[in-house]
Parts: sequence; structure tokens; C-alpha cells
Amino acid sequence: MSGHHLLAGFAEPGELMGAIEKAREAGFSDLEAYSPFAIEGVAEAIGHRPTRIRIVMAVAGVIGAACGFGLQAWSAMVAYPINSGGRPLFSWPAFMLVTFELTVLFAVVAGFVAFILRSGLTKLHQPLFAAPNFHRASHDLFFLRVTVDGDANAARELLKGLSPIVIDEVPA
Repeated sequence: MSGHHLLAGFAEPGELMGAIEKAREAGFSDLEAYSPFAIEGVAEAIGHRPTRIRIVMAVAGVIGAACGFGLQAWSAMVAYPINSGGRPLFSWPAFMLVTFELTVLFAVVAGFVAFILRSGLTKLHQPLFAAPNFHRASHDLFFLRVTVDGDANAARELLKGLSPIVIDEVPA
């Protein structure tokens, strides 16, 4: 992502949905919407795909299970083989509790880290917060952010044609 952003504020959610449709028809693909409440269908209209956090969590869970089970099996059979009451050294049902716990732990930690990285919470500065009217996104305006890589006039004219209440320019 490069260039800068234009931020257009609309009074109604329907106007925001119409602006998203017009911007996509005009060829703008890097769009984002901000609103005081959730609007049904905005994510699909913008083109958000489901995240891959579930896949990351599943892979991390499998790794956690393998680590937990492998560590217990290795320690019971190789590192500290103790014959306890004639039971076999590899009594796998006794390993299931720790295996389950490590599966959950690895999956949750991986999901949390993936969420933090994916959502951009590691960025210490968000230029959108410096936009003069962006604070109204949590009160009464519905914003559409359009990323402009080349000529900003075409995007500005498109947004002006949609009759927004405000248009702000935000550096990337």
C-alpha cells in the first residue's frame, strides 16, 4: 500500500454502501469503511475475505499436540524409563491431558499473535486518527477510505459526486 488516502464522511449507512459500490465500479480496490455501528454487508461490499487466523490456530494446535505428546512419550520411554507397577512405558492414555492442554495453549497464543499482527495493532501511529473529522466515525458519520496511488483528482471528483459531508486527505 502506498500513496495517500481520501476519507469521505456520509450521514447515512445507505450512502456509505452506495459510495462503496461506486468506488468499486470506478476501479478502486483498496477501500475501508468506518462506522459508529456494524452495518450488514459492508465487509462483503468492500471485498474482505475471511481471515486465515483459524488456519493458523489449527496448525499451531497440531504442533502443540505433537510437542506435548512427543515430550511425554520421549521422557517416559527414553529419558526416564521407570517401570511403575508393570505398566508399559508407553501408556498413551495418561498423556492425553497434557496433550490437550498444550493443544489449546498453542492454538490460543498463535490466534492472539495472528490477530494482533493482522489487525495492525503493532503500528504505533495511525494517520487516520489525525484526520480532522475522523473522531466522528464513532459518533455520527460513516466514512469510506479510498487509497489513491496515482492521480488524486479522479478519486476526489468521484467522492464529491457522491455528496459526502466531508472529504479529508490522509497521508499513508
